Amino acid sequence: MAKDVVKYNRIKATLALKDRTSKELAEHLKINAQTVSSWCTNSRQPRLDELYAIADFLDVEPIILLEPRTKS
Repeated sequence: MAKDVVKYNRIKATLALKDRTSKELAEHLKINAQTVSSWCTNSRQPRLDELYAIADFLDVEPIILLEPRTKS
């Protein structure tokens, strides 16, 4: 049975909106592209300092990169 992935961030969507690639982000942050991929699939989450660096790269406020919390 497939494990449901909870979405915490909108990095992948924001990269697409800004017409940037995960490879460009990885090169800018000087990190492994696989790390960015894991953020984009929400299997891992960036640290707070990384989130701010991503926001700077994409020229957005950090809050834009976060999924709104849904009430159940």
